[in-house]
Amino acid sequence: IIHYGEIALKGGNRNFFERKLKENVKGAIQGIEIEGIERLRGRMLVHLSNNRDNETVVEKLSKIFGITNFSFGVAVAKDLDAIKRAAWFLLKEKKFTSFKIETRRAQKEFPKTSMEVNIEVGAYVQEQCGQRVDLTNPEATCYIEIAGPYALLYTKKIAGPRGLPVGVSERAVSLISSGIDSPVASYKMLKRGVDLIYAHFHSQPFTSKTSQENSERLIKILNRFQLRAKVYFIPFIGIQKEIMAKAPPELRVLLYRRYMIRLAERITKIEKAKALVTGESVGQVASQTLSNIRVVGVVTSLPILRPLAGYDKEEIIQLAKDIGTYKISIEPYDDCCSLFVPNHPETSAKPETLSKAEKLLDMNTLMDRAMEDAEVKILHSKD
Repeated sequence: IIHYGEIALKGGNRNFFERKLKENVKGAIQGIEIEGIERLRGRMLVHLSNNRDNETVVEKLSKIFGITNFSFGVAVAKDLDAIKRAAWFLLKEKKFTSFKIETRRAQKEFPKTSMEVNIEVGAYVQEQCGQRVDLTNPEATCYIEIAGPYALLYTKKIAGPRGLPVGVSERAVSLISSGIDSPVASYKMLKRGVDLIYAHFHSQPFTSKTSQENSERLIKILNRFQLRAKVYFIPFIGIQKEIMAKAPPELRVLLYRRYMIRLAERITKIEKAKALVTGESVGQVASQTLSNIRVVGVVTSLPILRPLAGYDKEEIIQLAKDIGTYKISIEPYDDCCSLFVPNHPETSAKPETLSKAEKLLDMNTLMDRAMEDAEVKILHSKD
């Protein structure tokens, strides 16, 4: 029994959101034997076979954005005697000295009020077990929901990740490195229903393949929430060498980032994406002062989403640990932004300064070549 919260507030678009959630649930539990998935008002039922592995079901459903909570339970006819028997069937498997029945009626035409159902079912359960009713702090609770053609009963709620189903908020390109921040930023956007394409920039052969390999591992972890994703591995060393040879050293990192944004924008045109995503956090490093964030962003008309802008490093690290990316992100690697970094980078650059520096660069052919030589992969959560 799957419950969702924010989706229920979507008005005329609710049907679209519910369909997407159903599609994501179906994709996530592929390989688990089920008898069908059914949409009801405000909830969804996955009819499981008797052969299912509950631990696997929990593992899969707990990664699906849009789910507020879910429960293993039973669906019976909207008949009071059937409800009584089902409540005892669930509770007799538990050890308790006090219990409570909690009923919600999604359909008010059911002949008994919620309170009446609580009293009658509670009296029946007490008859069977002899334990006391405790409405304040019970050791066991049986939840009853009158919804659609069923009475749904369960005894435990398992937390879901909340948010919106991936895919309902269109598509964006996320600039992902092997570090801590960008995978967390990607996670935050997946939670808002954004379908992500990834762009990873590398400096091979001047660096090892570790950065590329680690970013691939990170994306596979993120695919627990998205199931599959496309990633562009873009060789960036030619552009870096041009910048290093002709531009002032203090502007190098900002110029790197401006050309990354331009290349990522090319990917948005290929993939019909509507925005870019970065892991920037205001003031965390020299390139992420407000002035520098501005001069990097002006090279595109696309919105650049920065979900970590107001987070400090400890908060980002905790999120990375929570989603399982932290251990990979702290493994040693060389990334393209750490290559040829000056000792004293500019912290308050002006757009005209960067534009003047770019006039010294011959980039069109280098950018075309970077896109032509990009390696594109489709990664699945099961890979």
